[in-house]
Amino acid sequence: MSLKKIKTCVIVSLATAFMLIFQPVSAQFNFQGLETAIAAANKELGKEFVILVYKDGKVIFSKSAGEFTAKSQAPIASSSKWLTAALIMALVDDGKISLDDKISKHLPIFTKYSKGFITIRQCLSHLTGIESEPIKLANFVKRNKYNSLEEEIEEFASKREIVSNPGLAFSYSNVGMNIAGRYIEVALKRGFEQLMQEKILRPLQMRGTNFSSLNAINPSGGAQSTANDLMNFCSMLLNKGMFNGKRVLSEESVKLLLQTQTTSAMIKYAPKSAEGYNYALGSWVLQTDQNGNATVLASPGLFGTWPMIDLCRNYAVVFFARELLSEEKKDVYLKLKNIIDEQIVANCN
Repeated sequence: MSLKKIKTCVIVSLATAFMLIFQPVSAQFNFQGLETAIAAANKELGKEFVILVYKDGKVIFSKSAGEFTAKSQAPIASSSKWLTAALIMALVDDGKISLDDKISKHLPIFTKYSKGFITIRQCLSHLTGIESEPIKLANFVKRNKYNSLEEEIEEFASKREIVSNPGLAFSYSNVGMNIAGRYIEVALKRGFEQLMQEKILRPLQMRGTNFSSLNAINPSGGAQSTANDLMNFCSMLLNKGMFNGKRVLSEESVKLLLQTQTTSAMIKYAPKSAEGYNYALGSWVLQTDQNGNATVLASPGLFGTWPMIDLCRNYAVVFFARELLSEEKKDVYLKLKNIIDEQIVANCN
């Protein structure tokens, strides 16, 4: 056989092998059932939504409705909490703060009102013990009375009572996260939005995300984002703190971020969309393995956005919407996730 023919055979063989290697990757997922379920849930999902599924470095499913696209920006309400918790962990990585810092270290006003012994960890896990109101749409309007995050936190210190010992009772609210947000502003002498941009949003190329506000910055629920941006965030968590080959959070910080902080007995108040779940730092624990380690986590927002990661199946799904989250929408999201699960093999027991 001539050298030219041998060379041609080698090239063809290599090309064929290359195609065979990647052919199963494109063929292993059949999302026809997911498409059908989405169409059947049209009423519950609303007129505008985006659904993205990410695995192994790429989006493997994308669906949108109305004028929404994966680049459309909308308020994400309490989904903001996951971003804020990640920012805190980035500053822990830098050695600037510790989860076990008492808030009085940089917010001495809390000592004046006998609340200075609350820790940053308790702030991120809604275990401050400070009285709070349930998260609802009316409370977003009430926040307009604050001209700054500092003003809001001073009110928490001076006018809110301690209703349980810190670390013992979980009550989901905006109190702890916003205290943590103000704490880092004072500790680092920089604004919350500036820190968020530097440590989380720019490294994750989340160009459509911000916490900008005409009134007080709201670390608990004031972000606007896009489905694409939230997927970048979720992919970083799946990849143990790495994004596009660069480290955003240490592996240890990601582990802490996703670690369950509560027990069922500690839950005194949770929104309807999260009843029955425990809490990590900024997200709810939807499923655990046989050892009690979190395997599925999500951070639902009042306006219908659910970023979610599945550590056993190593994938993320973002349900992104503009309409209020209802029990019906929650049920649909979980049903759609179950359909996705059928296509992806789990690696946990």
